[in-house]
Amino acid sequence: MKKPELLVLLSRFPYPLEKGDKLRAYNQLIELSKEYAITLVALCDHDVPKEHVEKIKQYCAVVHVERLNYTSKFCGIFRSLLNGNPFQVGYFFRKSIQKKIVEIINDSHFEHIYCQLIRTTEYVKECHVVPKTLDYMDALGTGMMKRVDLQPFYSKWLFRMEAKRLFNYEQRMYDYFEHHTIISEQDRDRIRHPEAARIKIIPNGINELFFERLDTTKEFDLVFAGNMSYPPNIHAVEFIVKKILPELPECKLLIAGAAPDERVKRLQSKQVSISGWMDDIRLAYHKSTICFAPMQIGTGLQNKLLEAMACAIPCITTTMANNALGAENGKQILIADSPKDMIDSIRKLLHDEYYRNAIASNGKEFVLQQFNWHSSVQQLIQLMRNQHDSKF
Repeated sequence: MKKPELLVLLSRFPYPLEKGDKLRAYNQLIELSKEYAITLVALCDHDVPKEHVEKIKQYCAVVHVERLNYTSKFCGIFRSLLNGNPFQVGYFFRKSIQKKIVEIINDSHFEHIYCQLIRTTEYVKECHVVPKTLDYMDALGTGMMKRVDLQPFYSKWLFRMEAKRLFNYEQRMYDYFEHHTIISEQDRDRIRHPEAARIKIIPNGINELFFERLDTTKEFDLVFAGNMSYPPNIHAVEFIVKKILPELPECKLLIAGAAPDERVKRLQSKQVSISGWMDDIRLAYHKSTICFAPMQIGTGLQNKLLEAMACAIPCITTTMANNALGAENGKQILIADSPKDMIDSIRKLLHDEYYRNAIASNGKEFVLQQFNWHSSVQQLIQLMRNQHDSKF
C-alpha cells in the first residue's frame, strides 16, 4: 500500500546530531518514515557531505538541501530590519527557495506539511491547500529575552529587540497553522497567543542505544555535554568553572560536545578537559560519575539530562531545567539552584555510593518510561491526521 506523502521543512540539515533541533528532527524522521513517504527540504549554510545526505535518504523519499550563502543571509537580515520580522527568520528566508517549495507542493500530493521552528514558517504560511503543523519546539522569544542580561551593554538593545520580535512572530504564526506542537508545558506557557493552551506537547525521546551499558573506566567526576557554541551552554560551563570548581579542587570536569567556542576553550586546565565533537557521546557520560547541568538560561527539554539518565548516570540540574523534564527531586534527579546547594549535592553523590546508584537507577527507569521516540511521534502523527481538531 502506497504511503501518504509528507513535506518536512527544517532550518538545518538534520545530521550530524550536534544540536538539539537536529536530534529532534532526525529521530522524528525515522519514526515518521514508517508511516509517510517524506519529502525533506532542509536549509543549510554550508555544504553537506554526501555521506550525511545518504544517511538521511534512508528515511526520506526525496531530499532537497537548500544552500544559504553569505550574501543572501545578509539580504535576509536586512529585509527583517525593514519588515519587522525576527532577524533569524530573515536569516533563513529566501524568495528563490520559497518559489521552489511552492513548485514542490504543486507537483505533489502531500497529506500534510510539517515545519520545525518558526524560522521555516515564512515559506508555507500562505499555503492553504495542504494542512500544516508547526513545531515551535522551544519558546524562542523567552530564550532570547533570557540572554539579554548576559550581553555587553552595547548589544543589549539588539537582543531585546529580537526577543520582542520573536514574541510577536510566535503569536502571529499560530493563526497560519492548523496544528501546533512544542517540547514542554513550560515552553507552551510562554507562547503569547489566546489559544496557546491547545498546543500539543510532543516531548523528545531517547535512542535505545543509550540504555546499553558501556564498559569504560571512570576518568571524570563531572560531565557537561552539549553543543558548545550555544550561549546557554557556554554560560553554564563558565559558571561551573568559576563558581563551583574552586570549592571542589579534587573534582575533574569533562566538557563534551561539538564546536567549542573560544570562551569554552579558554577554560581548559588540569581540572577541566574539553573533548570537542565525539562520535559517540555516550562515552562522555560513561567516563564520568555525575552529569552536572546548572542551566540558568535557555528553553526546551535538556537532551543531555535524558541521555545521561538513560546511561544510568546521576544528574544534578536546576529547577528551570527540570521544569521541562519533570523528574522527582531526591529520587530521580537532584535539583540545586545556588552554588552552595550544587556543591553539597555533588559532594553527597561522590561520597555516598548507595545514594548515587539509587538516583542513577531511578533516573534511568524514569526516562525509559516517560521518553520514547516511537510513542512521542505517534502522538504527532495522530495530531496531524486528526482534522477534526483543526482550527479552520
